[in-house]
Amino acid sequence: MMKRSINKVAVLGSGIMGSRIACHFANIGIEVLLLDIAPKELSPEEQAKGLTLDNPAVKNRIVNTALQTAVKTNPSPVYTKKALNKIKTGNFDDDMSKIAGYDWVIEVVVENLDIKKKVFEQVEQFRKPGTLITSNTSGIPIHLMAEGRSEDFKSHFCGTHFFNPPRYLKLLEVIPTPHTQPEIVDFLMHYGDKFLGKTTVLCKDTPAFIANRVGVYSIMALLHLVEKLDLTVEEVDKFTGPALGRPKSATFRTSDVVGLDTMIKVAKGLYDNCPDDKAHDLFKLPAYVQKMEENKWLGDKTQQGFYKKTKSADGKTEILALDLKTLEYKPQQKVKSATLEMTKPIENLRERMKIFAKGKDKAAELFRHSSFGLFEYVSDRIPEISDELYRIDDAMRAGFGWELGPFELWDAVGIKESIEGMEQYGNKAAVWVQEMLDAGNTSFYKVENGVKKYYDIPSKSYKALPGTDEFIILDNLRENKTLWKNSGVSIIDLGDGILNVEFHTKMNTIGGDVISGINKAIDMAEKDYRGLVIGNDGANFSAGANVGMIFMMAVEQEWDELNMAIRMFQNTSMRIRYSSIPVVVAPHNLTLGGGCEFSLHADHVQLSAETYMGLVEFGVGVIPGGGGTKEFALRASDEYKDDQIVQNALKDRFLTIGMAKVSTSGYEAYELGYLQKDKFSISMNRNRLLADAKAKAIELADAGYTKPVQRNDIKVLGKQGLGIVYAGANSMYAGHFISEHDKKISEKLGYVMCGGDLSAPTEVTEQYLLDLEREAFLSLAGERKSLERIQSIITKGKPLRN
Repeated sequence: MMKRSINKVAVLGSGIMGSRIACHFANIGIEVLLLDIAPKELSPEEQAKGLTLDNPAVKNRIVNTALQTAVKTNPSPVYTKKALNKIKTGNFDDDMSKIAGYDWVIEVVVENLDIKKKVFEQVEQFRKPGTLITSNTSGIPIHLMAEGRSEDFKSHFCGTHFFNPPRYLKLLEVIPTPHTQPEIVDFLMHYGDKFLGKTTVLCKDTPAFIANRVGVYSIMALLHLVEKLDLTVEEVDKFTGPALGRPKSATFRTSDVVGLDTMIKVAKGLYDNCPDDKAHDLFKLPAYVQKMEENKWLGDKTQQGFYKKTKSADGKTEILALDLKTLEYKPQQKVKSATLEMTKPIENLRERMKIFAKGKDKAAELFRHSSFGLFEYVSDRIPEISDELYRIDDAMRAGFGWELGPFELWDAVGIKESIEGMEQYGNKAAVWVQEMLDAGNTSFYKVENGVKKYYDIPSKSYKALPGTDEFIILDNLRENKTLWKNSGVSIIDLGDGILNVEFHTKMNTIGGDVISGINKAIDMAEKDYRGLVIGNDGANFSAGANVGMIFMMAVEQEWDELNMAIRMFQNTSMRIRYSSIPVVVAPHNLTLGGGCEFSLHADHVQLSAETYMGLVEFGVGVIPGGGGTKEFALRASDEYKDDQIVQNALKDRFLTIGMAKVSTSGYEAYELGYLQKDKFSISMNRNRLLADAKAKAIELADAGYTKPVQRNDIKVLGKQGLGIVYAGANSMYAGHFISEHDKKISEKLGYVMCGGDLSAPTEVTEQYLLDLEREAFLSLAGERKSLERIQSIITKGKPLRN
């Protein structure tokens, strides 16, 4: 890898993409210069103030407004508001010269070749030789933009296509030209992966590159199938959503969010630029989409698209769906499907696909029509858009949120079986697929000795997926490296003396099986290994404790059993901290309740940048009972300075639990107090998380890890703190801000965090606080209001969030 560092990035263009790309670079600590054009005329407000076009506030109005708009969006483009301090704004007229001091210049102006070329002309006047220069175009041929530029410009120029929103969608397409230096391509592929947290996909300079070429084909095919199969908007979104491993927004809702105009623009571009594409006619807009375009029903940006938000007669918000036959909006209809019902109990997505392939209803029919057409399309696109099939899968997973890429889906359904079915539906796989089968190769992917391989078409052999040697993928290790398992966990040997505990309960909730598995793993690691990682490849690290179990014990008044269960939970948290080997917890996405408590007690937390961590037990009428309340009291004690009790430290910790605050990122988890300085690291790329956690466990072991000593010096306030807590709770209750039950929970929480009704500030042990915590938890669990809240959570089947 060439020696090149990125410390400062200039982003040219502050629209929806430019402002959010700037935010994401700021997320990783990069200094960003965000520029845009200066206004050509004054706004009414500026005229009223007597400002002129030369006023700095006017000249930067477009860029500043765009950045402010981006920051106000939900979900946020920044990990924390502090990231915005890294962004400076300006305009092309006054500030373009500043790019001379920047390491990477990214052009994100409007999708117009002439405008882009004018911007690059200006860039070349100031750009320092050797500086990276890239374009975020979604479809304009990259080589055309470099025409007329210097050799140094051309050799350092390529396309870098981010997907919107850049923070959340993991795809970064890298599109070189014939002039781009190979080492520049290698650098961008590596940098995007490791530092920006992206799945970097090398693309050819073909129309719409890879993801949009396949993704828009898939959407357009569905738009035409709607008429053929007589489907409603609601049916399509029900049949093409999470049940298929696709985003919850499915097809039409996604179109509304992204903007129908965006999809139309790409589709028209493909229709114009791909005359030889076998699916050429599918890129022509159906009549109802043409009408929507004429009516400017473009989705969320115009307040209506395939769905429309309105108010009912009684003032309640209602979401209407578009009738594609009459083009009138109507109340949404519930969708039923026997095939969907059959797939509900099946957790394994690949097994679910087999059910869809054999179903007899509309959902199954749509699946076969769309999947068989997709299989034909992607097999025909090789080698046009990619020489390797895995790049197409990577692009669709990372850019469109599919859990299975097209070739992975094909493997799940069965290649041979699919080819037979495809012929009945008028589809035919590319010749190379049949040749692969004839040679005795029955899948596009396979795992050998823990290494995942893909079928390489030119060599007609299987090759290891490039770059995955730097990742730990548990799917590839389970068969040969699982040392022990029960219904809730698997203990897997990661090599180099490090074990891994993987949860595999529903939403990775924590019950007796998980508790038993963690303790078994610590036993094994202390005896024969060097360290332990607690992490998994699931959609979420853990949605918390199994509230159903708690509910049943409380309803049956099995207090001894519940007491024992909570004690075991506490003991497991404490064992994570006080084992004789280093324990690294690797959370990602939802890390709630017990999942958060395990993280609080780890020797080190190696977390994904996208980690939503919180102690949310207050939401079901109890307090954290797995050591979380104790731990926050301990940390508040550690924040006391010079033996002076700082009541704000206790107040902040109390409110974090009392308000069930959940971080919106790994970085915010630190700001909320869930992470400790020097005891956590963040992996930008989720795919690297387990490998990074393993490396940290090895580092701790190599440094001569010694078992910590339990704390007996935790300073608590006793009655002095309780007075403040009780007064605050009574005030909130009197002002009707909280219910009587919330007041009771607040007082119980305060009682534990203050160490009980001690007459004076006192130093206590961890076990003392754990006993208070458990007692408070048990007393609250038996309250009718708490049971009602727990039952509500179980009925809705949702994790607790604030």
